Amino acid sequence: MRFTLLDRIVDLDPGAKITGLKALTMAEEYLGDHFPRFPVMPGVLMLQAMTDAGSWLVRASEDFAHSMVALRQANNLRYGQFVEPGQTLMVEAEIIKSNEDETRLKARGTVDGQVTVSARLVLARFNLADKHAIYQDTDEAIRQEARKMFSLLYRPPTKLRETPAS
Repeated sequence: MRFTLLDRIVDLDPGAKITGLKALTMAEEYLGDHFPRFPVMPGVLMLQAMTDAGSWLVRASEDFAHSMVALRQANNLRYGQFVEPGQTLMVEAEIIKSNEDETRLKARGTVDGQVTVSARLVLARFNLADKHAIYQDTDEAIRQEARKMFSLLYRPPTKLRETPAS
């Protein structure tokens, strides 16, 4: 994974749901072209942000068992309003059903509580070595990189240590 469309994961319940943030700034390279006088986040990138959130949820839920997590299907995709620079897209994904090779999720993106995008996603998950054993080392390298990226995106809350009463 070379990039992610999430800046931060703010909440994670492995096996259930995830919440992430994407703060849209004018520094986003694609905004120069989409659209120069009315810069907005392209719909396909909103879909990618939901896919990224779902992918991180799948990886965290199965302790990074698969090197590949990819969008297989997007159903009932709906767009609400534009996401403009200066706004923060809050992305949520929730697991509906999972089997040995795919996970079904419902996902949505909101800005200030208003739905900007929603969909039902099907994410496929697999290892490259499942088809060709020579890719076993590649799978491990990809999983390690994903773990590093995840550690940058998500900082689990720390529990306060209880102090003994005096």
